[in-house]
Amino acid sequence: MDYIPFGQTGLKVSQLCLGTMSMGSSAWKGWVLDEPASIPILQRALDLGVTFFDMADWYSLGRNEQVVGQNLLRMSARERLVLATKVYYPMSEDPNDRGLSAKHIAASIDRSLSRIGTDYIDLYVIHAFDAETPIEETMEALHGTVRAGKVRYLGASTMYAWQFAKMNHVAARNGWTPFVNMQCQYNLLYREEEREMLPYCHDQGIAVTTFSPLARGFLAREVGTPRTTHDLYQEYYGDDIDREIARRVREVAARHGVSMAQVAMAWVAGSSNPNVPIVGASKIAHLEVAVAALKLQLDPAERAFLEAPYRPRDVINDQNPLRRPRALHPG
Repeated sequence: MDYIPFGQTGLKVSQLCLGTMSMGSSAWKGWVLDEPASIPILQRALDLGVTFFDMADWYSLGRNEQVVGQNLLRMSARERLVLATKVYYPMSEDPNDRGLSAKHIAASIDRSLSRIGTDYIDLYVIHAFDAETPIEETMEALHGTVRAGKVRYLGASTMYAWQFAKMNHVAARNGWTPFVNMQCQYNLLYREEEREMLPYCHDQGIAVTTFSPLARGFLAREVGTPRTTHDLYQEYYGDDIDREIARRVREVAARHGVSMAQVAMAWVAGSSNPNVPIVGASKIAHLEVAVAALKLQLDPAERAFLEAPYRPRDVINDQNPLRRPRALHPG
């Protein structure tokens, strides 16, 4: 495992980040692993050299942070870990227990620190854009978490490029802490971030982390998880073009003698748009496949072959979270 600079910061992170939405409580979602099944995966990640772990308060409504954070801190020294968690989604029926208001951010960071068992978060990420809260309120509140020593770096996820740029502009104008990270969906079936978000991040030196490299399992049928049959986001994928791309992934995988998952992961990890893939794992084998993919080099002809069928799609973000991204220019 190599360790790379996180954008233009001095932070170094592992080439892969372990996404932990699948760890916490099966009472939240049936495919989520409870603590006993999560521990071996966390330990194997550390053994493989992963130091970067992504959590969220909303995952298992807080239980994710307890299971992942507390166990990692038992297994490794705090200074060796890069811990990320997120804020935004509803944590209860309380109308103030959601969003990016100053009130919710102040309460959420303290609760996350308590659940994880640490006195600071390396990367605090807003899970989506909050259209109901003034940007100035959000950015000042986030800046306050940094000034208080509770957070080291700020990140954002799942929004339009103009929203992300506007939030960073507000921070710069007021002398507040800017975002140094964008977490966005990126895979062979969904490449819309190549249009605006990824060029903006490259221009500004912002680190990019990418989730769903296997398109919710669509590009890795042979290593599917229970989530792939119960995830509403599966509605995003499955038309004729998606199936053709998957067929090409299978063909390239056969040539290399590896799994489809390795090829799909290698495409993301080897992108000309530098990024740190966030990989989910409900089995140790899923994690090992992702690490092995870092060594798989796809040549330019193979990458072009995999990319050729793609067409523009609707952008996926919190403003249209459950709408299948249709082709804008079919055929």
